[in-house]
This record gives sequence, C-alpha cells and structure tokens, in this order.
Amino acid sequence: MKEKIINFVNDVVKEMKKVTWPTKEELKDSTSIVIVVCLILAAFTYVVDMAISQILKGIF
Repeated sequence: MKEKIINFVNDVVKEMKKVTWPTKEELKDSTSIVIVVCLILAAFTYVVDMAISQILKGIF
C-alpha cells in the first residue's frame, strides 16, 4: 500500500512539471474577462426577471 501511495505522488509530481502555468498578465486578462462576462450575465438575468415580473403583474 505504501508503495502505491509513493508511486502516485511521484506520478503527480511528474505531471505537474508538464503543466504550463499562465503568466501574471494572462491571469489578469482571464480574470477580467470572467468578471465582465459575469456582470453581463447578471444584467441580462436581471432584465429578463424584471420583464417576466411585469408580464405576470399584467396578467394577474
């Protein structure tokens, strides 16, 4: 069992060395894009919710 755990950890270390990590600038750009998309989706959801609320108020 101990040997399997050691092999697993060694494999994880080998695979992590293959990972290409983003630069600080790439990370900032990606974060900005995610924040902007979240804000757009939130605004869209708000507008749709308000429209549906107004429609339902008109019906009932």
